[in-house]
Amino acid sequence: MNIRKYSPLIVIVLTVVVIQLIGHFKPEAKKQSVKKVPAISVETVVIQPRQYQIILESFGKIEPRIRGVLSSQVSGQIIAVSPEFREGGFFEEGALLLTIDPRDYNVQVEIAEAELAEMRVGYEEQQALAEQAKKDWDDLGRKGKASAFALRKPQLEAARLKIDSARAKLKQARLAVERTKIKAPYRGRLLSKNVDIGDLVATTAKLAEIYAIDLLEIRLPLKNSELAFIDLPERDMASSPRVTIENSLGADSQYWDATVVRTAGAIDEMSQQLYVTAQINQESESGESRRPLKIGQFVNARIEGRTIDKAMVIPNSTIYQGSYLYLVKDSLLQRKEIEIAWQNRDEALISSGIKAGDQLVLTPLGQVSSGTRVKMVNSEKQRAATDNSNKRSAR
Repeated sequence: MNIRKYSPLIVIVLTVVVIQLIGHFKPEAKKQSVKKVPAISVETVVIQPRQYQIILESFGKIEPRIRGVLSSQVSGQIIAVSPEFREGGFFEEGALLLTIDPRDYNVQVEIAEAELAEMRVGYEEQQALAEQAKKDWDDLGRKGKASAFALRKPQLEAARLKIDSARAKLKQARLAVERTKIKAPYRGRLLSKNVDIGDLVATTAKLAEIYAIDLLEIRLPLKNSELAFIDLPERDMASSPRVTIENSLGADSQYWDATVVRTAGAIDEMSQQLYVTAQINQESESGESRRPLKIGQFVNARIEGRTIDKAMVIPNSTIYQGSYLYLVKDSLLQRKEIEIAWQNRDEALISSGIKAGDQLVLTPLGQVSSGTRVKMVNSEKQRAATDNSNKRSAR
């Protein structure tokens, strides 16, 4: 028998038998019960539009409104120094700070007085000569009008002008004596000094650096994006925004009221920020328990911006990656893309993506998919508001 002749037929038969055996003995899948995923408990709050005051945060360095150099208008040796002429010393307007030796200038006053007396005598002589010349002209009976020179009028006028010149020199000499007493031009404080008693100073010498203590100023930068939320008048500063200055030293903080008094004429090219200047009346707010603000000190500032009606404001903690948040609708979680119009350290003003009545998720969530079942728990703030409402209804 030729086996090769029937080999294909044998293979086909064996294949059919194996397939039938596999189908007869195939494993049966056991049906498993589907486990129900428990709902996630989340704390929520109903989003409600409200009136919201924008507060812009900034910072800056305290500077005096008036700051200048105390200079000498005369030269000489300093012979007296006020106790207030020390770094950090306070002084009143008109207070005597330094005295320069006035003796040389007193001598100049005496010389000027003598010169003035001499010029007065010369004027009287010319006046007598002029009167005599007129009398002689009349006695001679000459016809015609006498010339001014014949009547000595030019000589008399020159003598009068010499008196005026001598009087001006005396005034200048007395002014120099007065300037040997260097006085404070305003109520202020001494920042630094360059001279002391015994020093020789020249005219226009820089004696000290001083500043006025009545008003202080601070330049505050504002971002371009913040300018839409504040009203900055260009000229009429009567309605300027109010500013609160925070003076923090350690754990203690003190606050000062200030007012925006002017804005920069242009946006800074490097930082793309607009600087506004706020003014602090330190004198009107000073108190025994209040630390005075120091020149050069950096402080924080809170500037009142616009009041937004029907503002949608939510906590920053509910925003993820600065672009989305989670809402709850029909017990299902919804991821919602949003646009932030303005934001501070705690809250954000939302321009689109949410509406009044939405249930905002306050509970921090990781990567949770939309459609996840959740169980809502009202926030403590909302429960308190509900309890108060129920109490008012019961009354």
